[in-house]
Amino acid sequence: MNYVLTWDRLRVFAAVAQYGSVRAAAEALHITGPGVSQHLRKLEKETDCQLLERDGRGVRLTHAGRVLADSVQEMGAVAARAELDLASIRGLIAGPLRIGAVASALRSMVPQVLQTLTEQHERLKPEVRDGEAVQMLPALRAGQLDAVILESWTHWPARVPPGIRTTSLIQEDALLAVGERHPLAAQESVQLADLREEVWASCPPGSDPHEALVQLLRSHGTTDVEVRYWVADYATQLQLVAAGLATALVPRMAALPKPGGVRLVRCTPAVTRTVALATLQQAEAPPVRAFVAEMLRAVHGGMSRAL
Repeated sequence: MNYVLTWDRLRVFAAVAQYGSVRAAAEALHITGPGVSQHLRKLEKETDCQLLERDGRGVRLTHAGRVLADSVQEMGAVAARAELDLASIRGLIAGPLRIGAVASALRSMVPQVLQTLTEQHERLKPEVRDGEAVQMLPALRAGQLDAVILESWTHWPARVPPGIRTTSLIQEDALLAVGERHPLAAQESVQLADLREEVWASCPPGSDPHEALVQLLRSHGTTDVEVRYWVADYATQLQLVAAGLATALVPRMAALPKPGGVRLVRCTPAVTRTVALATLQQAEAPPVRAFVAEMLRAVHGGMSRAL
């Protein structure tokens, strides 16, 4: 071997491999697109291997690229553990705190907690992104996130990989959201078996809320679940409901404050989801421990009742 692989170059390559494009990798790393491209060209020259090939507007890994990406993922996990070890020795609540969260929890729970933490620890630098557990849990295992707030439906539990611990924060009901002129609007509760003819607004296919809705309705006799509106944001789903275009199944946390023109009806049997905090089982850095402790303090101190 007549070259040395630098971590900066490999970190850029790992981001391109994860996000599938130079632009997305540049945004995630907070560097320029030309800077990313320069790192990739140098890496391919140093390794004498083609690592990427164009795929429409993005890129895809060659065989050599996939081999290298696997090794880089392992290296990233080792580097993350080293950072955790050093931070634990210092006991310092400072530096980056990278959080992933489902949007409803992000809006309702996270800002208050981060406000408290940043006021107490001026050197703490939180970073937040929203998403689904299926994307965020692998990032947590790879050391690209420090904590993930996920949802797990009673009838569609989240698939948590080995090496990750979860701490339950809130368990809540999901409510049926219908327009105020809908025939079900005047009812206090509705049988799930009576929803066979509804047109639905739901999160996109592949997301936990979408799969939970489809499996729930199928288990209560709906063979063809008609979803016409695929929207990740519950607030937008509720606006579609208010316009009389769709029905939606919305967690209580995401349903409040309720917009005008929407009625919320209880489901029979009840539909529930748990909002949980996921972290690595290995020793956590002080910023992560502080975040977990503050989340639990906020929940037990009244946040859950307010929601």
